[in-house]
Amino acid sequence: MKYMLLFMSPMVDGEVVDNGCSFEDWIRYDREMKDAGVWVSGHPLQDLTTCTTVQVGADGERTITDGPFAETRELLGGYDIIDVPDLDAALDWAARSPGAVGTGSVQVRPIAEIDIQV
Repeated sequence: MKYMLLFMSPMVDGEVVDNGCSFEDWIRYDREMKDAGVWVSGHPLQDLTTCTTVQVGADGERTITDGPFAETRELLGGYDIIDVPDLDAALDWAARSPGAVGTGSVQVRPIAEIDIQV
């Protein structure tokens, strides 16, 4: 079963709160997932200031704004998709993440497998 791990960092006054993990911690975590054969894909995301939000109104008119649409207390910093036997295994990998340390958190979401016939 595939799961997406969403790495969330809290924000205070528009700044990401440092949870104390290093770049090397993330490299080690990625290597462990790849060595275990559970890693499918994933990427860190660029700074929040690079975000662009698109909304389409009922009239079909596009509205494009810089940044996220809603004020938030959390920042999505990146994601990994893993392929593991069950939710317990996904939760174990999420708990190992440097993103789960201190003030950070990891959201675990199952990937919907939808068979669409074209």
